[in-house]
Amino acid sequence: MSNETMKTATGGARGALGFVRELGETASSLWWQFFDWLAQVPMRQLVVTWVLATLLACTPVIHPKQAAAFIVISLGLKVLAGGKRKAEIEARRASQQAGTEELERRLVEARMAALQAQVEPHFLFNTLALIGQLIETDPPQAARIHQHLIDYLRSTLPQMRSRGNGTLGRQITLSRSYLAIMQARMKARLAVSIDVAPGLESATFPPMMLQILIENAIKHGLEPKIEGGRIDIRAFATGSVLQVDVQDDGVGFSCYADDGIGLANVRERLKLMYGTRAELQIETPPEGGCRAAIRVPFAPDIFAEKIS
Repeated sequence: MSNETMKTATGGARGALGFVRELGETASSLWWQFFDWLAQVPMRQLVVTWVLATLLACTPVIHPKQAAAFIVISLGLKVLAGGKRKAEIEARRASQQAGTEELERRLVEARMAALQAQVEPHFLFNTLALIGQLIETDPPQAARIHQHLIDYLRSTLPQMRSRGNGTLGRQITLSRSYLAIMQARMKARLAVSIDVAPGLESATFPPMMLQILIENAIKHGLEPKIEGGRIDIRAFATGSVLQVDVQDDGVGFSCYADDGIGLANVRERLKLMYGTRAELQIETPPEGGCRAAIRVPFAPDIFAEKIS
C-alpha cells in the first residue's frame, strides 16, 4: 500500500472517529437537555405529553409499545431528575444562606469593632496634659498617673482589636486604671467603690461597655457637680443573668439624656451580640443621681465548671 493510500485511509479513519465523537457529544448534550427538561417541566405538562402519546398510539404514527415505553421511561426519569433538581436547589439555597450568614456575621463584627473603637480622645489628651503639669509640681504623682495610663492602655487596646467577648475581670481591671487616673485629676471630688461577687471575674462580659457607663457617670453626673461625688460599681449573678451596676450620686438622670452616642452604642452592641437576651437599664434611684445596669446572659453551670 502506498504512502498516499495510507494517508488517505488514516485521514478517513480520523474523520470517522471525529464524526463519531461529535455524534456522541451531540447525543449526550441532547440527553442531558432532555433530562433537565424532565426535571423542570411541571407534572401537569408531562401528563399532557403522556395523553398525546397515548392518542398517537391509536394511529399508525407511534406503536403502542413505544408509547408505553416512553411513558414508563419518562416517569422514571422524572422521578430521578426531580430528585436531582430538588437536591441542587437545596444545595444552592444552603450555599446562599451560608453566604448570607457569613456576610451578616462579618457586618456585625465590623459594626462592633467600630463601636468599640469609639474611645473618648479628650480623656487621653487631658491625662497627658495633667502628667505634663505634675512633672514640675509633683513628680511622684506624675509617675503614678503615668503608670495608671500605661495600665489603662494595656487593657484597652487589645480589647478594641478583639472580636469576641471579654471577661468581667478584665473590665474591672480596666476600670480601676481609668478611675485611678480620674481620681488623680478630680482628687477629693471623686470617691469610688467596687463590689464584685466572688468568682465572677471569669464571667463573660462584653468589652468596653462598663468603661462607657463609668465615663458617662463622671462626665454627666459628677463633673457638673461642684463638690463631685461617688461612683459605686457592683456586679452579681441571679440565676441565668449577670448584672453590672454603675451608680453615681451626681446631678441626676437628665444630663444623661444628652449623650446620644455612648449609651446608644451600648444598646446597639447588646442587641447585636445577644438579641433580646440582654439590656441596658437607666433609672433614677430614690436617693438621687443615676444608676445604669447592664444585664447579659450568664450560664451558672458552665461557669461553675470553669472556676472549679
